[in-house]
Amino acid sequence: MLNPLSRLLRYRLVIPILRGTGLPDYTARGVGIGVAVSLTPLVGVQMPIVAGIWSLLRVLRPSWSFNLVVALAWTWATNVFTVPIVYYIFLQTGNLMLGRWENLTAFGHFSDRLDTILGQDVSGIAAVWVYLVAMLDEWGVPLFVGCVPWMVFGGWLGYRWSHIYIERFKTARRKRQARKAERKQATALETGQPATDNHH
Repeated sequence: MLNPLSRLLRYRLVIPILRGTGLPDYTARGVGIGVAVSLTPLVGVQMPIVAGIWSLLRVLRPSWSFNLVVALAWTWATNVFTVPIVYYIFLQTGNLMLGRWENLTAFGHFSDRLDTILGQDVSGIAAVWVYLVAMLDEWGVPLFVGCVPWMVFGGWLGYRWSHIYIERFKTARRKRQARKAERKQATALETGQPATDNHH
């Protein structure tokens, strides 16, 4: 039995992949884009960013288009519950990449500061701007530099995993359909009835 979290993850992230139309590459690109955008310190505007990328590619590079529904679903890979951990990893990665060893901080201190920023009394699209400015003021460039390798790696991993997953799912489905057809044929031979009903 799946626990509630596993069921939620399957419903939000896996089911859209299995329901995706088109070639596996089309759906897998959606996963890759969704994961890459989710691994940015821009929670709150990630879905509009994905929609913007999709719109641009439809105009500039139609062959690079992707499953928008799947991509939007996978921006949920990071959310308000995982933001403190993910943002902390971005910040520490950025500090290491920039050689700012003295700026490495404990998670508790970072989490407290992030709670203060996100706890400001603002709402709507204005909140995104207020949060973004506050985080830039607090942590500066390292937070945004540090997300880049995670975006690249996460996007690539999401693409590869989903491509393989879709191929295996379709292969298994074809095998099930073939076995079902074989059973129907065997039953028809045993009973002397046609395997399919041609009456309309």
